[in-house]
Amino acid sequence: MTHRVVVLVRPGVLPLELGLVHQVFRAAGGRYDVVTCALEPGLVPTGADFAVLVEHGPEALATADTVVVPASNSTADEGLTAPLTGPLADALALVRPGTRIASICTGAFVLAAAGLLDGCRATTHWNSAAAFQRTFPEVPLDPGVLYTDNGDVLTSAGEAAGIDLCLHLIRRDHGAAVAAEVARKIVVPPHREGGQAQVIERPVLDVTESSTAAVRSWILANLDQQVDLADLARRAAMSKRTFTRRFRDEVGLSPLQWLNQQRLDRARHLLETTELPVDRIAEQAGFGTGGSLRLHLQRVVGVSPSAYRATFQGRALVPAGGLTQYGA
Repeated sequence: MTHRVVVLVRPGVLPLELGLVHQVFRAAGGRYDVVTCALEPGLVPTGADFAVLVEHGPEALATADTVVVPASNSTADEGLTAPLTGPLADALALVRPGTRIASICTGAFVLAAAGLLDGCRATTHWNSAAAFQRTFPEVPLDPGVLYTDNGDVLTSAGEAAGIDLCLHLIRRDHGAAVAAEVARKIVVPPHREGGQAQVIERPVLDVTESSTAAVRSWILANLDQQVDLADLARRAAMSKRTFTRRFRDEVGLSPLQWLNQQRLDRARHLLETTELPVDRIAEQAGFGTGGSLRLHLQRVVGVSPSAYRATFQGRALVPAGGLTQYGA
């Protein structure tokens, strides 16, 4: 069945955040129906020098399977306090119980003001984190991560992290292979872990410094090989300490965190698209044994390999050239 995503926009909406929701979900091969609504239908001014014409009013929220709340301009969002009142509160009251709701950037202020983040781990744009913590001290805020997932309530950091959040939702709904194919269509990395840092300290290195990019490319081509930190540092011609520091500066994760993420992505793809035994998949993904794969999959996804395969097999859109490697 087609999953309906309703995007709630407000005056001052950031155009990139509105557009990315439509772009990402509509690239999923007809699996999602995406509509935009506003507190009042008609022309809605954006945070740029143009307006958008929104045909639907808040009644569309009652038809949603997922609601996405992108940011308005930060001044407006940071002025929201609990309890939320007025037309915005009335609109959110139309959302059916159990509907998934997600925010992008300072859209988290809306969710918090509506009481939807009480007791939930949340994030927002790093530049608005201090204002969020002052206004909603009861909400556990993690200002350093890309996105958080509390089941039916999710939050993400600024703009580009909204793409990561949408891909994460597609991965939850339809598996890693579908999410990877969507990412391939829109030309972005298919999986950035939610816990990855919002701000990477040195995304552009001095020309005199060595990058870890070549090592990341080698890893992706050799996931089945057993390596440790010392092996990777040697391949980069760096000490372990320098390699770890530079890797984190460039990627936002430690080398072993990133390696485990790539291995789990490979295992999930193989579970979805092949009939290989679990032990063989574990070997190809670099986990060594089926038991190790089961532990990692259970910890991250919450299910066994057989349950994961039963849920997602046959639902994947696999590129004609097979699995595409990203992240180098």
